Amino acid sequence: MTVDSADSTAAAQKAQPPRKRAAAKKSAKKSPGKTAAASGTEQLVQLLTPEGERVKSAEYDKYVTDITDDALRDLYRDMVMARRFDAEAVTLQRQGELGLWPSLLGQEAAQVGSGRATRDDDYVFPTYREHGVAWCRGVDPTNLLGMFRGVNNGGWDPNTNNFHLYTIVIGSQTLHATGYAMGVAKDGADSAVIAYFGDGASSQGDVAESFTFSAVYNAPVVFFCQNNQWAISEPTEKQTRVPLYQRAQGYGFPGVRVDGNDVLAVLAVTRWALQRARDGEGPTLVEAFTYRMGAHTTSDDPTKYRADEERASWEAKDPILRLRTYLETHTDTDAAFFTDLDAESETLGKRVREAVRAMPDPDRMAMFENAYADGHALVDEERAQFAAYQASFADGEV
Repeated sequence: MTVDSADSTAAAQKAQPPRKRAAAKKSAKKSPGKTAAASGTEQLVQLLTPEGERVKSAEYDKYVTDITDDALRDLYRDMVMARRFDAEAVTLQRQGELGLWPSLLGQEAAQVGSGRATRDDDYVFPTYREHGVAWCRGVDPTNLLGMFRGVNNGGWDPNTNNFHLYTIVIGSQTLHATGYAMGVAKDGADSAVIAYFGDGASSQGDVAESFTFSAVYNAPVVFFCQNNQWAISEPTEKQTRVPLYQRAQGYGFPGVRVDGNDVLAVLAVTRWALQRARDGEGPTLVEAFTYRMGAHTTSDDPTKYRADEERASWEAKDPILRLRTYLETHTDTDAAFFTDLDAESETLGKRVREAVRAMPDPDRMAMFENAYADGHALVDEERAQFAAYQASFADGEV
């Protein structure tokens, strides 16, 4: 099923000068036969409504015909476990055990649906927020935390799970993914590559360059944009005049917008896009229309730039609640399943907490090392100042 979703387009049109808006209206009246994309409305792929009702899609149902009730319960478990891990990491940061944490709260369906769509031989290039995808790829959650504690530069071998290390530089992983996908094509491998990025990263030149190269070289890559509505404090409508998925048209490959809070729809659309890549049909842009329920990172305060009413409206579309409603009303899932899962998630939280507290304390002086190959006078000065600051405390600790 596809439903009209004109939120971002309406905002973009509102931002246009009055003369341009009037011209657009006049042009629309002259062309009643325009497609949905051209007329200013977007098609949102949705298979499970916010009320937990299954809807049919002639185009995408065929990609989830194997999803039984047991498989739906597995997807639900994935989302619950990802949210519980994420919540524990936020708490650990607040307690001083981590230096920073980027929460995935609200984006579980986008990550689990797309993560479960990949095959073992596909390769994933994440940003720094894809904790749910990491879970689906079999990366131990505790391995994600060392970098945010400051005790390692990653914590896992990317080739073990075909899941690359987290990328902090905004958008650069799309170039890495494109280059890797071009190599996959030259090797003749039957696999695909998926690159994750956010709505803010879509404004980066690296992303534009990756679109160009992947289109020209027909690279087997899926660009998966989690549009969570906010690039830190910048709303999407201040970044683009058109829906993000429509940007793909300018590069010559398809783009599709999917309900990012609908794990079943995300699974179907990502499977379709990955299969296109494997079949030699080139890149695809998937825009998962979702919402970041929490802060951009734990150093951010979203109450400074967005209204509580906005969050409340998205809470009604919660991806986990949506699937739970479906399981409770349309399957034989009993209360014991949810009770047991709650206990399992608490066990995960405890394991994560114990693992982080068992990690060594970070070396605070290490950040001054390797900034320059042969050292630098300014870095030496900063190191000395920081060392003096540390020594000013009675116990030598901040």
